[in-house]
Amino acid sequence: MLILRVLALTMSLVLAGTSAIRAETPAAPPSGMTQEQFDSLVDAISRSVVEKLRTEGVPAPAADAVAKPKSGKGAPSPKPEIVRTTPGQGPSEFALFLQRLGRVVLAFPALGRQLATVAGGLGQDSNEGWGIAAFVLVLGLTAAAAVMAEGALRRLLGKVRARLAARAGPEHGMRSLLNLAALLALDGIGLLAVWLICNAASAWFSGATAQDRVAEAVLMGIFDWRLCMLLFRFVLRPATPTARLCEVSGENARAMYSRLSTTVLVVVIGRVVGRVLFAVGTPPDALAAYQVAGVAIYLAAFLWLVSRSREAARQWLAGLGAAAPLAGLAGRHWVGVASSFFVVLGATQAYSAISGRVQVGGAMLLTLVLVVGLVFFETLMQAFVRRLDSQLLGRTAASDAPKLPDVVARCVRVAVLIGVAVTIAQSWVVEVLGLASPDQWEQITRSSRTAAITLFLAFVLWELFKYATEPYMAPAPRSPVGAAGDGDAAATPASRISTMMPLLRMAAAILIVFLAVVIALEDFGINVMPLIAGASIFGIAISFGSQTLVRDIVSGIFYLTDDAFRVGEYIDCGKAKGTVKGFTLRSIRLRHQNGQVHTIPFGQLGQITNFSRDWITVKFNLRFARDTDIEKLRKAAKKIGQDMMEVPEIKSEILAPFKMQGVADIVDNALLVRFKFTARPGNPAMIQREAVKRMFNIFPGLGIEFAKEGATVILQAPHASAEGTAAAGPSRAEIPTPVAAG
Repeated sequence: MLILRVLALTMSLVLAGTSAIRAETPAAPPSGMTQEQFDSLVDAISRSVVEKLRTEGVPAPAADAVAKPKSGKGAPSPKPEIVRTTPGQGPSEFALFLQRLGRVVLAFPALGRQLATVAGGLGQDSNEGWGIAAFVLVLGLTAAAAVMAEGALRRLLGKVRARLAARAGPEHGMRSLLNLAALLALDGIGLLAVWLICNAASAWFSGATAQDRVAEAVLMGIFDWRLCMLLFRFVLRPATPTARLCEVSGENARAMYSRLSTTVLVVVIGRVVGRVLFAVGTPPDALAAYQVAGVAIYLAAFLWLVSRSREAARQWLAGLGAAAPLAGLAGRHWVGVASSFFVVLGATQAYSAISGRVQVGGAMLLTLVLVVGLVFFETLMQAFVRRLDSQLLGRTAASDAPKLPDVVARCVRVAVLIGVAVTIAQSWVVEVLGLASPDQWEQITRSSRTAAITLFLAFVLWELFKYATEPYMAPAPRSPVGAAGDGDAAATPASRISTMMPLLRMAAAILIVFLAVVIALEDFGINVMPLIAGASIFGIAISFGSQTLVRDIVSGIFYLTDDAFRVGEYIDCGKAKGTVKGFTLRSIRLRHQNGQVHTIPFGQLGQITNFSRDWITVKFNLRFARDTDIEKLRKAAKKIGQDMMEVPEIKSEILAPFKMQGVADIVDNALLVRFKFTARPGNPAMIQREAVKRMFNIFPGLGIEFAKEGATVILQAPHASAEGTAAAGPSRAEIPTPVAAG
C-alpha cells in the first residue's frame, strides 16, 4: 500500500492540481471576489450550460439565445451578448477547442498579474505576520533543515546501513528480505524527521494570510518530494549496490537517482505554485494558462530525464526482460518509447487544461501511474523470487530445476496484468470515449468476470501441471565430444515417462483449453452444445478423410505403449537409422551420426532395432604374428582391462571388463584374435579406442608383435546361428553391434 501511495503521489504531481482546480472550485460569494473574477465565473457557467444543452440536443432557452450578463456596481445594464445557435446543432468540438485556446492564450497576461499579486501579497501581510525577507528566510531555513536532517540521519546510521546492505544480496536467501526491510525502516526515520520539521514549522503559519497559504504549500511539497524519493532510493540504492533491487550499475544508479530527484523537485515546485494560485482565487482561464505552461516545463524535464538516463533505464528494464519480455523490449528502445509516452502525456494534459475535460488528462495520468507501477511491481517481485530461489537452491542440488516461486510469480503477474488492463480500459472506454455508461460497463464486467476467473484458473492449472511434470521432461540428446562420427548412440537415453511426457503435456493442454473455453462461453450466455455436436461431426469427417493420419497416430500410440524406443536411443527402422530426437503425434525424428535428420511417420516405421537398450557387447578382431604367445597375449589383455577399470570415466560405463575372447581364425600367416567387452549404451567406441591405444603402446614392450602386413580393426556384425548363439563374421560396421540385449 505504501508503494502504491507513493507512486500515485509521484505521478499526480504532473497534473499540478488540474483535477482539483477544475472539479473543486468553490462558488464564493460576490462580496469576497473581484469584479474580474466574478465575470469569469459567470462566463464559465454560461458556457457550460450551453454546451450541455447542445450535447443533449436541447435548444437553448429564449429564442435559441443565451445572454452573457455583464454585472457592475452602479453601471448601466449593457446590451446582452447573444450566442446564436441552431436547435440540435452547434459549433464543432474543434471550433470550441480553438475558442477556448484563444481565451487561454489571452489569459497569460492575467496569469502574470496574478503571480505579481501573490508576490506582492507576501509583502502586504507583513503587518499581520512576517516581513517578506523574514518570511523567505524562515521558509528557506525550514526546508534546508528538513533536507539536512534527513541527510544527517543517513550519515549517522551509515555503519548500520552498510552492515545490513552487506547481507541484503540475493545469495543470502530469505534473510536478505529482513535486511531490506530494516534498510527501508532506516530510510523511513529520515522521512519521519522531515515530516516532524515540516509539521512543527506549519504551526508558525496557521493563519489565513497569503504567507500562510504559500508556506503550507511549500512545506507539503517538501514532504511529498522526499516521500517520492524514498521509493526510488529503496529500488536504486545509489550508495549500497549489494542491496540494489534493479540490475543497474553503480555509477548509472547514482546518476539516475540524482536526475529523478531533480525532475520530481521541478514537478513539486510547479504543484506548489498551482496550489497557491488556486488558494488565492485565480480565474479559471488564468489557471488553465498556468497548467499549459507547466506542462511544457514538465515535458522538458521528463525528456531531459529520458535522454540522460537512457543507459540506466536500459539496464533496469533489460534485467526484467527474462520474465517480462515487454519490459526488455521497452529497454532496448527506451528513448523512443519513453519520449513518445511523455509527449502524449503532455499533449493530453494540455488538452485537458484547455478544453476543461479533466477526464482525458486523468485517464492518461492513470495509465502512466499503472505502467510505472507495473515496472516497480515487476522489479520487487523478481527481487523477491531471486531471494526465494536462492533459499531453495541451498536445499536442492539441481540449480536448473523448475522452482515453485517462479510459477507463483507468473500467475501473480498475469493476475496483476489483467487488473491493470481492466482499469485502463474502464478509464478510457467509460470516462473518456464514452462508449459505455458506468451501468453498461458494470453489466459487461459482471457477465465476463466469471469467464475471466475461469480462464485465469485454467492458466494457473496449466502452470502447476508444467511445474509438476518438468522433472520428467527428457533433455535434448547431446553427443559427447569425439562420438559424433563413431556410429554410437552417443546420448544417455531418456526414461519411458520422459519419452511420453511431451504427448501427455499436449493432451493435458488441449483438455484444459477446451474445458476453459467451453465454461467461458457458457458464462457469456452462449449455448455450447451445438458447437460440441458440430465439432464431433467435423472430427468424424476428418477421420474418414485422413485415414493415413489416423493410422500414423494409432501406430505411434502402440509403439509408445510397447516402449519400443525412447528419446536419446539409437534405433534402426529399416528406412533410416539414428538417434531419436523427438516425436509428435504422427511422426518420429531421427538424427543420423553424420548429421542428417529423418522425419518418418509412425505408420511407415515397420520393424525397429534398438541399439541403446540396457547394455551392448562389442567384439573386434586384431591380427598378430603367427608365433605370438597366446597365453601371454591373454594375460596382457586382461591386465589392460583391469587398468581401464581404474579410470573413473571408463569404469562407470563398463559392465564386463575388456578381455581376449580367443583366436578367431588363422589367415595369411597371422593370428586373427578376437577381443570383447560389455558396456552401457552410449559411447562404446570410446572404450574400444582406449583399449586399442593401450595395446599398441604396451604389447611391443612385452614382445607381442602385430602382423607384419598391418593390424586391421574389424568390427563384428553378429547374426543368429541355427543354435541361437551369436556367430560373427568379419565385416566393417558403422556402429558396434550388441550380441544380446537384456
